[in-house]
Amino acid sequence: MSEAPLIQLRGVKRLYGEGEAALWALKGVDLDIDAGEFLAVMGPSGSGKSTAMNALGLLDRPTEGEYLFKGTHVEHLSRDQRALLRRKYFGFVFQGFHLLPRTTALENVELPLLYRGVPTKERHQLAMQALDSVGLTGRETHTPGELSGGQQQRVAIARAIVTNPTVLLADEPTGNLDTQRSHEIMELLRHLNTDRGITILMVTHEADMAAYARRIVRFVDGRIESDVPNVQPAAPAPRAEEPA
Repeated sequence: MSEAPLIQLRGVKRLYGEGEAALWALKGVDLDIDAGEFLAVMGPSGSGKSTAMNALGLLDRPTEGEYLFKGTHVEHLSRDQRALLRRKYFGFVFQGFHLLPRTTALENVELPLLYRGVPTKERHQLAMQALDSVGLTGRETHTPGELSGGQQQRVAIARAIVTNPTVLLADEPTGNLDTQRSHEIMELLRHLNTDRGITILMVTHEADMAAYARRIVRFVDGRIESDVPNVQPAAPAPRAEEPA
């Protein structure tokens, strides 16, 4: 008997506004995501991809339909219940890094552990390990202003994975980076997927970034237009000795 998908969406709809201003951002989405997948979500502006990702990350809940996570219905959970589930299983990476500007890389990475009440010594050790895993050993005491854009995104990724999440949601993670740094970040995400088994769900407008994923889902007008395996993933690149 095959294992159930990690995530299941069934007939998911999302309505914003009322009356004449009402807008169905999602119009009945069915989607299964297995543990360990690397999925790229694409589509034009207004296609529903960001709304779908907000629902998947428990940042929002559907107006209609079902959302099962690890076999449990979560669509009717309260805000606090969703927050607890999100804190336990999900990590987030955004286009805009969202680092505290006057805080060191180490302290930024420690933040999710601080919210969990992890003791100082353990928190410090886990954050150091997370920074090492993204190639930033030696940058622990640097503030965001002392780091390049690529390094700031690595700190943001370390912060997202320090709690050892089951799912990492990445919303345009390379949107503020140049081409070389973008590919470095994508290589890092690929290694997190293949080496650590983290399920990665990534929104991107860029086909060359989506090429790193193993599956590509395209949204159009609130519906899934296509859902296909990526038969030619981007070729692995050698890791840089000095990450940017």
